[in-house]
Amino acid sequence: MNSIDYLLNASPWVKQLSAAQIEKVRASIQCKSYATGELVCHRGDPSNVWIGICDGIVKLSVTSASGKHVSLATGIPRGSWFGEGSLLKRETRRYDVIALRKSVIALMPEDTFYMLLNESIPFNQYLIKQLNERLGQFIGHMENERLLSPEARVAQGLASMFHPHLYPGASNEIKLSQEELGCLSGISRQRVNKALSVLQEQDIVHVEYGTIKVLDFEALENFSRDDA
Repeated sequence: MNSIDYLLNASPWVKQLSAAQIEKVRASIQCKSYATGELVCHRGDPSNVWIGICDGIVKLSVTSASGKHVSLATGIPRGSWFGEGSLLKRETRRYDVIALRKSVIALMPEDTFYMLLNESIPFNQYLIKQLNERLGQFIGHMENERLLSPEARVAQGLASMFHPHLYPGASNEIKLSQEELGCLSGISRQRVNKALSVLQEQDIVHVEYGTIKVLDFEALENFSRDDA
């Protein structure tokens, strides 16, 4: 299965399209490869594509004029779509999109996006839920940044990457290094290592080199929310 096929198969809204619509979508998408650390989109770029992750993982962030760097969300993994808000508002991109590892990105032109918006009720329903879930995730991310300990932030950041609607392609296992998780959580690799050790001791996750397997998602999601 190639990258586009994987992404489309992982996208629940595709199953509600006609064969003709699916072919239009497939034909319109362009895939591009990005190296680790490379900018996929720049803040201020025109928002003229809907962005899907065929392979790899990216993060959204902004950088102030003084160089202060703030992550807007946890990592966006393979099988996910994002950027619909900017497309709907027809505004310029308000954040940088950075590849955390070598990634293959699908770019759906705005004409195709609006064709689906105008022709498919299930696609509209999907977008409404997507926007609502994304808002909830951003609010939770802000809460985590301000209220939780570093260990709990690692747990919550990891849990958010298994969101069933936003990231439907996720399983209970994700290939993610401690350095990458540190970048997403805004803490050092050493604190990530400590947090994962605690989670593993409690049989919440199992950690191998470059891979984290969630054994108890409910426990991960609720880990140390009261320790602020």
